[in-house]
Amino acid sequence: MKDKLKKFLDDQFKPYGNFPARKEVEQELLANLTEKYQDLKAQGKSDDEAYRIVVNSFGNVSEIMNEVPSAGPDPKQQDELSWRKSFKEAFKSARRSKSKFSMTELKQSDLSGISLAGQEFGFSSLEESNFGGSDLSGAKFSAADLRGSTFKGANLTGATFAGSDAQDVCFDRANLTDAQFKAVAFRGSTFAGATLDRTTFQHSDLGNVSFEGLTFDGTKFEGTSLKNTSFKGAELNDVSFRHSDVKHTIFDGAKMDKVTYALLKGAKAGLDNVEVR
Repeated sequence: MKDKLKKFLDDQFKPYGNFPARKEVEQELLANLTEKYQDLKAQGKSDDEAYRIVVNSFGNVSEIMNEVPSAGPDPKQQDELSWRKSFKEAFKSARRSKSKFSMTELKQSDLSGISLAGQEFGFSSLEESNFGGSDLSGAKFSAADLRGSTFKGANLTGATFAGSDAQDVCFDRANLTDAQFKAVAFRGSTFAGATLDRTTFQHSDLGNVSFEGLTFDGTKFEGTSLKNTSFKGAELNDVSFRHSDVKHTIFDGAKMDKVTYALLKGAKAGLDNVEVR
């Protein structure tokens, strides 16, 4: 596998020729990728799964090259010492930054039980992928196709989803504290046992989704479709439904504070069988 990863790096740097420090940089990168690969193998990933995750998380070499001030259009013509120094600084900066999964094909991938904190999955194809139990805190899913995927038990604290398709997605037991969803489709998705403290749902479709028995603290539903959405037996504390149509939302048996009750009553929600505290 080390040879396969070495070939991957060779292909990545091929367009830049034999610039100064290339051998040194490739050796350090190879050691880093090999370590990631071995960690994934230790977590139970197959050879192909581990390799795919490693190379997809590598990012684009051009991003590193563009950060080299002395590189210019033709790195080979630059002063060797200044190039070597600039490249090392850019490389260190790239090592410190989060790797990206943007614009990648990851259908039916097994990304369960690993750390993906802060990763970016913009415009990625992630249908039927498994993120169960993974750390996705601060992750970003912009225009991502997540249909049929599972985030069961995942840590999605502070994660953001914008313009993504999350139909038939499993968020059961996921930690969605401070997560933000904007213009997301949730038809057929499940949230059993999920943590939704200060979660924001904005301009999203939550029609027919069940939130039964869950606790909501500081959760926001802004301009969101809640037709036939069920909050049966749920507990709502300081929850807002700004510009959301709640006339056909189900609150049977729910418990809520006086402010939330007043806001829902003003929006003409059906509140005949709720407990106000």
